[in-house]
Amino acid sequence: MPADPSSVAVVIPTYNERENLEAIVTAVLRHGYRVLIVDDNSPDGTGQEADRLAIEHDLVAVLHRSSKEGLGPAYAAGFREAVAAGAMVLCEMDADFSHDPSALPSMIAAIDAGADVAIGSRYVPGGSTPDWPLRRKILSKGGNMYAKLMLRLPVNDATAGFRAFRKDALARLHPDTCLASGYAFQVEMAWRAVQENLAITEVPITFRDRTAGTSKMGLPIVLEAMWLVTKWGLTRRFR
Repeated sequence: MPADPSSVAVVIPTYNERENLEAIVTAVLRHGYRVLIVDDNSPDGTGQEADRLAIEHDLVAVLHRSSKEGLGPAYAAGFREAVAAGAMVLCEMDADFSHDPSALPSMIAAIDAGADVAIGSRYVPGGSTPDWPLRRKILSKGGNMYAKLMLRLPVNDATAGFRAFRKDALARLHPDTCLASGYAFQVEMAWRAVQENLAITEVPITFRDRTAGTSKMGLPIVLEAMWLVTKWGLTRRFR
């Protein structure tokens, strides 16, 4: 049975995304989904903008956190809040339009069709990264290949941050206990989903670079991902 749009919560973590926030929220609301903005005390006023949007739209809520703790903890807190508010399907996406809100219905359709987890994938037929230079494509594909080999993941885009989860499936992944705080959180959640034998579907998406605001990707996040994937992979092989 197709999910009631109002039972779908799209969790959007923010840090200094004031320029993008109203447009991304408006685009998600066109589908009738709920939006939960998780703001890590952005100094640019993103939190205040989120509060304004929540006042104007019944389907928008805001979770304010006291400091910037990383992507993983932000999602874990957002998932808890959304489930407590009654969400049956939980989505995660970036605030900068690198994830196209128009692709959300295809992600939800995958859940309706029986998937426990739907991953918006750049690396399945139909997926693409048209704005990326060759260097970034090599780094991204290389990182995914490394995670796939080390963890034996049957997933082409384990680092993807555009996802949908069935509520009961998400509960089995225990995001609150994830070790990763940066983008390695996505790999960790994919790995846990495989270990739990959850049904995973990769939905092709077009990933585009942001046009406003500043990327949060930096060397510490990359190093954390490489270290954790290596640690998990070695632990898996030698335990």
